[in-house]
Amino acid sequence: MRGRSTEPEAEVLIVGAGIAGLVLALELHDAGIGCRVYEAVPEVAAVGVGINLLPHATRILHQLGLGEPLDEVGVLTREAVFFNRFGQLIYREPAGRHAGYPYPQYSIHRGDLQAVLLRAVRERLGSDAVVLDHRCVRVEPDDTGVTAWFRSSARDAELPAVRARAVVACDGIHSAIRKQFHPHEGAPRYSGINMWRGVTVGAPFLSGASMVRAGWIDQGKLVAYPIRNLPGGDQLLNWVAEIRTPHHRQRDWNRRGRLEDFIGAFEDWHFDWLDVPAMMRASETVLEYPMVDQDPLDRWTFGRVTLLGDAAHPMVPRGSNGAGQAILDARALRRHLAADRDDPATALRAYEAERLPATSQVVLTNRTAPPDLIIHEVWRRTGDRPFDSIENVIKPEELAQISQRYKEVAGYSAEAVRSESL
Repeated sequence: MRGRSTEPEAEVLIVGAGIAGLVLALELHDAGIGCRVYEAVPEVAAVGVGINLLPHATRILHQLGLGEPLDEVGVLTREAVFFNRFGQLIYREPAGRHAGYPYPQYSIHRGDLQAVLLRAVRERLGSDAVVLDHRCVRVEPDDTGVTAWFRSSARDAELPAVRARAVVACDGIHSAIRKQFHPHEGAPRYSGINMWRGVTVGAPFLSGASMVRAGWIDQGKLVAYPIRNLPGGDQLLNWVAEIRTPHHRQRDWNRRGRLEDFIGAFEDWHFDWLDVPAMMRASETVLEYPMVDQDPLDRWTFGRVTLLGDAAHPMVPRGSNGAGQAILDARALRRHLAADRDDPATALRAYEAERLPATSQVVLTNRTAPPDLIIHEVWRRTGDRPFDSIENVIKPEELAQISQRYKEVAGYSAEAVRSESL
């Protein structure tokens, strides 16, 4: 066959060296399953802004021996704090180990996390474990394996095809493999909310390890948290501005945004714990992204090919759970492949049966009842006005129930994480 590789077959070929693909490589290596990662970009760079890793995901990363390097580059989140747009405290709850979890919650720069994972993959699997400048354009499963075809991103030239016993698509929200097997899938579903993101060097606020959600999307909502401790006491602060917006442009995590498109909503957000417009203006770069997802698929697996992470279940970026669900996918797939090494197709179907319903529920919950439902309820009940006492608006027990329900759906209640760590 034209382009067919004459090299020995890989056991598992992973498409994409993002968080999902690199964690999967570490999982498979730990289980004694051979794999190689193929990445489209010619050079891996520290792109993006901040993310949160919740305890159900950090449990897996710690079990893979990554706790120490993550402690060095991330911030161990101490608390989640909710405010209205007037700076009034609505609700505060501890996070990670401070909430009794056996593992921490991290606030971390996406580039720092990817660097930790990439270094671990190359150290453990070998310097050639990640093959760059290989953009997967098509796969063809058959009874004995899968053929994957590639093009060079740098030269836009065809590259030799590669054979493997199985292929896992970790190629993100623009997955070519997802499009191959679901060619008639509808367009991404826009939530009606646009977001702008940036990072700023600044002084610590609140506890110095707080994750803040404030305001509401109709007048402007803020998410802010530190993602890196800097020499001298400053921190790298990650911020997200969200506003209900009727129109949006194509989803691209690295598309530049304009400060003037949203800063007006936050001009009077000068709190004793944070000057919000000053923080936003101090960012060198602003990125813009529409809050979109896609309806859950009816299947991920086609013979010896399956989807994982954002390629399988792109979700609205609310609830700090996109990367976490990809990490849970990787653990589940490792477990099924290890249990049925002689029959990859059966293993991939078992993985799909476990993870597709679970992630579908998270996708749908992120649309309707994410953790920021807490601030929506206060916004709705107060008519977007200051309050005299939060207990006259909503009881602490109700706020705690909203938070707990999301943790249970997303799989990171303290009880679930403790039971899985035994």
